[in-house]
Amino acid sequence: MYPGKYAHLNPDRPAFIMAGTGEAVSYREFEARANRLAHLLRDRGLARLDHYAIFMENNNRYLECCAAGERSGLYYTCINHYLKGDELAYILNNSESRVLIVSKDKLAVASTALAESPAITLCLVVGASDDELPEKLANGTEFRSFEAAVADYPTTPIEDEALGTPMLYSSGTTGRPKGIMRPLPENEPADCLPLYHFLMDLWQYREDMIYLSPAPLYHSAPQAATGLTIRKGGTVVIMEKFDPEDYLRYVREYQISHSQLVPTMFSRMLKLPQDIRDGADLSSLEVAVHAAAPCPAKVKEQMIEWWGPIIHEYYGATEGLGFAALNSEEWLANRGSVGKVILGELHVLDEDGNPCPEGVPGELWFKTATEFSYFNNAAKTEEATSSDGSLSTVGDVGYLKNGYLYLTDRSTFMIISGGVNIYPQETEDLLITHPKIADAAVFGVPNEDLGEEVKAVVQLMEGIEPSPALADELMAFCIENLSRQKSPRSIDFEDELPRLPTGKLYKRLLKDRYWQNHSSGIV
Repeated sequence: MYPGKYAHLNPDRPAFIMAGTGEAVSYREFEARANRLAHLLRDRGLARLDHYAIFMENNNRYLECCAAGERSGLYYTCINHYLKGDELAYILNNSESRVLIVSKDKLAVASTALAESPAITLCLVVGASDDELPEKLANGTEFRSFEAAVADYPTTPIEDEALGTPMLYSSGTTGRPKGIMRPLPENEPADCLPLYHFLMDLWQYREDMIYLSPAPLYHSAPQAATGLTIRKGGTVVIMEKFDPEDYLRYVREYQISHSQLVPTMFSRMLKLPQDIRDGADLSSLEVAVHAAAPCPAKVKEQMIEWWGPIIHEYYGATEGLGFAALNSEEWLANRGSVGKVILGELHVLDEDGNPCPEGVPGELWFKTATEFSYFNNAAKTEEATSSDGSLSTVGDVGYLKNGYLYLTDRSTFMIISGGVNIYPQETEDLLITHPKIADAAVFGVPNEDLGEEVKAVVQLMEGIEPSPALADELMAFCIENLSRQKSPRSIDFEDELPRLPTGKLYKRLLKDRYWQNHSSGIV
């Protein structure tokens, strides 16, 4: 998110636009804003390799809060703004952050967390005046209006500019979130990490591109995409939150050329009324990238048919272990694949650490493309590293076929029923295609004879009422299309499934309900 030369070459070009309001911030203004905050952070004693945190919904100050760290040699941690106070406090303490930036809407949650976060000396509140803020906390944390605090600082760069980078946390869908830390070279801020040059080439980024960002900015994918757009001199259009009909309208209104989505966004657009889909003008859209969660093959097929062969997919964990990618043509020839591995060296290993034959699923291990460790968590770093230290994993399961990688599931969600290993992703992918289902989760629940049995929990489309007859209909649908072992033995209904805005299903919250007084094997 370093504007660099474009603040001088194209000072009046919008660096970003807020989609809902149309508010545009030019490259000149974005540069000035980032510099003011960088000066403030230095003034508060944050030197290169120190940490600060951001806890906000998408808003018109988010990107500059990241850009200031990126030009100050700092690690900045963007935190899921849906977290509760205790969860936020854990990340603030674990990350060793010293300054927290929050929005007015998130101040109540932040105040609860800050009472347990003594290292935070300053909390900057976006959208609030100083007289609206709490008194200094007993542990010494001071509250200031963000706008007032930065107003008097210079708009010129700090003297000791250096490349900074995000230190993001895993989603925590299978346990405590972990801070993913990469070594930070002593580069100038204009010299971004090598991986980013690779991504800009892969996704055809260019200076006059217009990128639509529909996802929360705390997540790694929109973090990277928005940052690369600004480094390339393009314009980012930020959706405050995703709505399928609004997304299509913004593509037309802002003449969007590039975007990145998650599969649930595809599913929701596909279930819009046909007249809305038919009326969408997608003629400006050149590249649509998706990742973050497995995409059901039927959904992907329908999207390519609708949008044309502009859809690119990639697989890569936030840890940066490896990277696979493919375009629409490759996917149609290798249906269901997430691509060929183009960064990192992949090994598919069984439970004993032996290589799996082609087509046989195993845990994915990489000789990493980029070095990383889990910050302040040596035990988890060791757990994710092979005994000889040469390989790393995040617990994904998949297989190789003709050089292409296919994901099966997360190892933590594998169901062992009567000694048979069942990966629930295939069942979820099928259920989501049913016209009465808006979302689905499949996992193992206790069974006295088999150890585990397959359970589905579904969210129905608006206007569809749950009933035993509907549960029977959905189970029959699964049996028609899957082996009986993979089909759910029972189906429950929920008003809404706990899916993160990034597209990841927070399955642990559902599964834990069924495993009370049992051992689910989830850590």
